[in-house]
Amino acid sequence: MSEGAAPGNGSARPSIYDVADRAGVSHMTVSRVLNGHPNIREATRKKVMDAIDEMNYTRSSIARALATKRSMRIGAIVDNPGYFGPSSTLRALEEAAREHGYAVAAYTAGESPQRRIDAGVMDLVTQGVDALCVIAPRASSVDVLRQLSTGLPMLVIKEEPDAQMHTAAVDQRAGAVAAVRHLIELGHREILHLAGPPDWFDAKARTEAWRACLVEAGLVVREPVIGDWSSDSGYDFGSTVQLGAATAVFAANDQMALGVIHGFADRGIRVPEDVSVVGFDDVPDARHYLPPLTTVHQDFVALGRLVIGELLAAIEGGESGHRELIMPTLQVRASTAAPHG
Repeated sequence: MSEGAAPGNGSARPSIYDVADRAGVSHMTVSRVLNGHPNIREATRKKVMDAIDEMNYTRSSIARALATKRSMRIGAIVDNPGYFGPSSTLRALEEAAREHGYAVAAYTAGESPQRRIDAGVMDLVTQGVDALCVIAPRASSVDVLRQLSTGLPMLVIKEEPDAQMHTAAVDQRAGAVAAVRHLIELGHREILHLAGPPDWFDAKARTEAWRACLVEAGLVVREPVIGDWSSDSGYDFGSTVQLGAATAVFAANDQMALGVIHGFADRGIRVPEDVSVVGFDDVPDARHYLPPLTTVHQDFVALGRLVIGELLAAIEGGESGHRELIMPTLQVRASTAAPHG
């Protein structure tokens, strides 16, 4: 049996890249053939079609692409994929897409002119993707997206509805509220916040929820300290912040929380005996921090399925009906306790 054997025979599902390798052409050429591009030489078109036929996989995404004139690929633009949230979202998106016979083409956006989000959109559109998804978007990135016209369905992973594009997200505010209320219920009356970069939608939502909880409870609100998502910025906070009367810290992600705990330890400040610490994300190592970290768990698998459902409905020209946010859950561990004294 060839490498394109049907599922159930122990072989992997072929992708456009597999066809490209078999035909000796680029994946972009395969995409153009699948989309019926007129400027393809007949000899090249035949090589691609022969490669598909040789794979003997009539129910594959390739066959469906031929039938529907689609590439069966979704483009994903990711900012800061090295961090847990964006990388986990991308993996979940890939898994959910695969369940529907789609592949995901990812583009890493960054600060350089060559890696800007508009360059990413152009790169993915050129590859012939059927839809676009933006993971871990910043407000400035979405402003750029509003100026672009691709003719493709586009989804941005953020909480707020958007008149110009589809949205889906984990409820960041609900997660932050659960974290802060947990601290308040333990008896903490001054809770500091180490925030993520303010241009990030998730960071902004978590900060706003932290502030609203404190105001609602009639507690002191000190200005948040701005971090950059890294454990290094958490360490800077933990090793220098003046606690005053504060007995708890809500860090906007687990990596910063890890740095906070390290910085406190270097100063002889004990967690949770002296200060409680809560994170956000529930990274796989969070249960092994010293102490194990209380944090907010995000269901990235559910998010990936929601995103793919929205995009596939949009590709088909309809609406999925999914408008709910994915609800996070608080994981209570040993880094939080009632304040002493």
